[in-house]
Amino acid sequence: MLIIPIKDGENIDRALKRFKRKFDKTGAMRHLRDRKQFTKPSVKNRQKMLKAQYIQTLRDTESQ
Repeated sequence: MLIIPIKDGENIDRALKRFKRKFDKTGAMRHLRDRKQFTKPSVKNRQKMLKAQYIQTLRDTESQ
């Protein structure tokens, strides 16, 4: 549970912004979306490999 202390006279928008930032850092929504649907380990590995290949091509073109 996230606790956001609000100071006297603090704008509610500012406190809400702090809450959203803290919530994003916890990664709760990302975790929920991942758990929504099961992906096989072989598919995860394939996606990791494709991402690594993509990043490697970006680095190769950047260094040239």
